[in-house]
Amino acid sequence: MAGYHGHRGDARFGRHAGLANANRPYGPHSSAGNTIQMTLPIRPRAQFMKKFAAVFLIAMTLSAADATLPELQKMVAKFAPVDLRVDTSKLSPGDRGALVKLIEASRILDHIFLGQMWAGNPALYEKLKRDNTPLGKARLAAFWLYKGPFSDLDDHKAFLPGVPLRKPLGAGFYPEDFSKKQFELWVGTLSPEKRAEAEGFFTVIQRGPGGTLRAVKYSDAYKKDLTECARLFREAATLTGNLSLKTFLQARALAFLDNDYYGSDVAWMDLDAPIDITFGPYETYNDEIYGYKAAFESYVNIRDDAETAKLRFFGDHMQEVEDNLPLDPQYKNPKLGALSPIRVVNEVIAAGDGDHGVTTAAYNLPNDERVVHEKGSKKVMLRNVQEAKFEATLKPISKLVLAPGAQASLQFDSFFTHMLAHEMSHGIGPHQITVNGKATTPRQELKELYSALEEAKADVLGLYMLQYLMDKGYLKHDETTLYTTFLASSFRTLRFGLLEAHGKGMALQFNYLVDKGAFVYRNGVWELDPTKIKGAVRDLAHELLTIEATGDYAAGKHMIDTLSVLRPDTSATIARMSDLPVDIRPKFVTADELAPCGAGGSACR
Repeated sequence: MAGYHGHRGDARFGRHAGLANANRPYGPHSSAGNTIQMTLPIRPRAQFMKKFAAVFLIAMTLSAADATLPELQKMVAKFAPVDLRVDTSKLSPGDRGALVKLIEASRILDHIFLGQMWAGNPALYEKLKRDNTPLGKARLAAFWLYKGPFSDLDDHKAFLPGVPLRKPLGAGFYPEDFSKKQFELWVGTLSPEKRAEAEGFFTVIQRGPGGTLRAVKYSDAYKKDLTECARLFREAATLTGNLSLKTFLQARALAFLDNDYYGSDVAWMDLDAPIDITFGPYETYNDEIYGYKAAFESYVNIRDDAETAKLRFFGDHMQEVEDNLPLDPQYKNPKLGALSPIRVVNEVIAAGDGDHGVTTAAYNLPNDERVVHEKGSKKVMLRNVQEAKFEATLKPISKLVLAPGAQASLQFDSFFTHMLAHEMSHGIGPHQITVNGKATTPRQELKELYSALEEAKADVLGLYMLQYLMDKGYLKHDETTLYTTFLASSFRTLRFGLLEAHGKGMALQFNYLVDKGAFVYRNGVWELDPTKIKGAVRDLAHELLTIEATGDYAAGKHMIDTLSVLRPDTSATIARMSDLPVDIRPKFVTADELAPCGAGGSACR
């Protein structure tokens, strides 16, 4: 989602996975068919990606594995501290009580995840907590930021002494002396059922008698902590009056104990409650060997009804927007399919894999292909996290990018509304096409170009959609604010380079709009030409839609080769951003107020 960026890159979101699970039965899903898809077929399911932006952030080179106090302070300063607050006043007393239980359970996941990230983490954490010197406190702050002694922004290199020089490829899911050859020989001796378990999401591989390998279910490996989570979930289920939340909590509590997450994932897809929770083992990014093993993460959120209503508004007009796309009528879809579920929420607390390094701003789950085939997938967008990123990173960027008089036109509402429109725009335009008499898809025809072109298309169509709705009188929004905010936010993505689809797609859009005179570089800052922006957006939407509709690989390659570059004026602007924060470091203020550390056995850092 370039629109976000999270949209996590996007840089705005967050999570990068690669395609480690692409060929696994229950790995990340490739969406197809007539349903309006909220994500690209080849994009990672979550956080939107979580470690997404991290890959493209400017690395902070460390002089050694033993970082000095100034180096550690600089590492932590790259993440601007923010207080995350959420209004819980509209919750019923029962839901408020359930929320407290879920906050307490989330903190348990931090303990599980530390061991999943690296087996030495729990002992190191206890040691760091005992060092009250300035250096010791700085080490602990950096450790907690990354949930370990390895920097997400520097290829997982160590910054503390006495640990491996880099995070083990298998994290804490495999023995540190693990050999792929040994594993493959071992699984070759197993029955199909046992092999599926060994290669599955929810087991850790340990040494048994004589050094042999064995698969241990999460329900056994983390039994004490998961039993406590199950207790808290059951208590929360008795407190809430919402049937869908009660059903999910009861099903997930059982999954913690029997290691079967399918039923509770189905229940999660049906969740429709003021408390919107994602809690369990999902993403496999930390398993750099096979991408098999899922890490525990938690997001406890409050549904944002106002923004969710905005999504319903968009949904009501999607077919009309499709009918009025700047595209030859023969390529338009006369009947769009059903809308994939999408939720807008405000985050109360994140934990485990959901709270380290770059902060997740949106995610798309589940990963189990069986559930996706049966129920689809669901995107969750964390509005208050996006707003925190906007305030802490985009506003400082805008002061370097925009002329002083344009600062007032930078608004979060425009930023987030365009994000929503971006997501919706992935579902319109060509999806099933015919090339030379053969039924195919834009992705199949455009091959490696598709991701960048699709991200650019979704961004541009997001702008086009909002402009169309404004022109028709359906939506009241200030045009200058919309386009000025997009201009500034472009640099939030471009800042991280052109190594992946979101960066390439943003550079393509940005340079096209510059060439059309819609964005102008003058006296060291960038300006919007309001007389040219609407026509330029329409023209670019037409070109991108036509390339996808015809599967024109040559035209797509020419566009990327000529436009997906950083030109001198853009590079000079980006160079001035080196001292700005790259992301945020949330403090979960509301969670700490509702469930103070130590209350009810709830432990905090």
